[in-house]
Amino acid sequence: MMNDYDIVILGGGPGGYVAAIRAAQLGKRIALVEKEKLGGTCLHKGCIPSKALLRSAELYETMKRSSSFGIRVQGIELDYSNVLARKDAIVERLESGVRFLMKKNKIDVYEGMGLIANTAITSDRNGVIDVRGSGKAEGEPPISIGYRDLIVATGSRPRRIPGLPVNERIMSSDEALAMEAVPASIIIVGGGVIGVEWASMLNDFGAQVTIVEAADRIVPTEDEDLSRELARLFTKRRIKTLTGAMLLPDSVLADGGGVVLQVSRGGKIETLMADRMLVSVGRAANIEGFGLERTAARIEQGVIAVDRSMRTNDPHVYAIGDVVGGLQLAHVASHEGVTAAESICGLDAHSLEAVSVPKCIYSRPELASVGLSEQAAVENGHSVKIGKFSFKAIGKALVLGDSDGFVKVVADENTGDVLGVHMIGPHVTDFIGEASLAQLLKATSMQIGRMIHPHPTLSEIIGEAMLEADNMALGM
Repeated sequence: MMNDYDIVILGGGPGGYVAAIRAAQLGKRIALVEKEKLGGTCLHKGCIPSKALLRSAELYETMKRSSSFGIRVQGIELDYSNVLARKDAIVERLESGVRFLMKKNKIDVYEGMGLIANTAITSDRNGVIDVRGSGKAEGEPPISIGYRDLIVATGSRPRRIPGLPVNERIMSSDEALAMEAVPASIIIVGGGVIGVEWASMLNDFGAQVTIVEAADRIVPTEDEDLSRELARLFTKRRIKTLTGAMLLPDSVLADGGGVVLQVSRGGKIETLMADRMLVSVGRAANIEGFGLERTAARIEQGVIAVDRSMRTNDPHVYAIGDVVGGLQLAHVASHEGVTAAESICGLDAHSLEAVSVPKCIYSRPELASVGLSEQAAVENGHSVKIGKFSFKAIGKALVLGDSDGFVKVVADENTGDVLGVHMIGPHVTDFIGEASLAQLLKATSMQIGRMIHPHPTLSEIIGEAMLEADNMALGM
């Protein structure tokens, strides 16, 4: 006898499992199908493991300059195998937490590949998922489960460059996480979020790093001032950055001795050599291989098209997270999961506004932003005023021994509304939430500037930058 559910969710990442929990809270019977491990890419191949490595790299770099804090340490040594072991332990603990949440909320988890079959449709069943593999004997028939509504949360994978192989020398971020040792040198193709995080990390671990970026600046989706400051600080750390540089895929040679490649830059051809090569040119949505074509869902530009409630063209199929494009962030997927679950349950769900989504980059220094960049605000017809404040004037930053960077506020000159906040510096990812709240509440720069920020804290810089938009900063 087939098990029937109110909602079946394909994919157990931060979109899928959050959608499952919210729907269960609303009284629905839920099944979640995951072909690998609960937590998805974020927990196993992205957010968490990479941040664990970044923390080890940051601490290693800090220890090397411990004498500036009055602490003399001899014989500092990187034990990369234990760095990896710590990373794995964190991932395992969090995965266990997700499994607990599934059990607590009485969500049935099916391990295996879910395929949309859409057979045996009845008045109470709008579709069927066949679950194959993962512990089942070869040739054994799949487990079939019925659904009234389906949420597709199948995530994404690293985008490949056509014609470029993936092997021991040429990696995506997936393979880089499995490296058993830090390479002496590495070429990173792509200077976006993933590229600069790996560049920062491997540089702190002692590798010689070269970034190849096709755009005219690294982190090209961020405000231009943040890109310039990060490039300056990377140069200071001897991270080589080649912008306006196009990789010539046919030139790439990889063998036991390393990688040799050529890039076209400024009308000239440059040859680069390194031990390894990391390709970080974005991510592709996982829209193939699970029978989506058996539904009425529509694909547009490589992603699943949805409305504001996350519903596809098929009235009983929803999609969330990386498969719908837009900002491919774990917290976006989770928000979309709640939206889909609440929409299915007939609630007036809070849809996502991309301009209000905080974005974080965990390099050293960190970057965080929300809202419009200065250029985007002007292009959207705003007359803007800018408030900018340096961490060098913030006491807590000096105490931490980390005072590079600044906070930049973009506000409407006529209304004072905060249009965007852009930060680069120590721990900025930890307090971008204040700027996100300002966006949500449509606050003015003066209102946030008048808030009492505790002293000494790094968050004081937000208040100062907000006041500086009206030439009222007190600490500069």
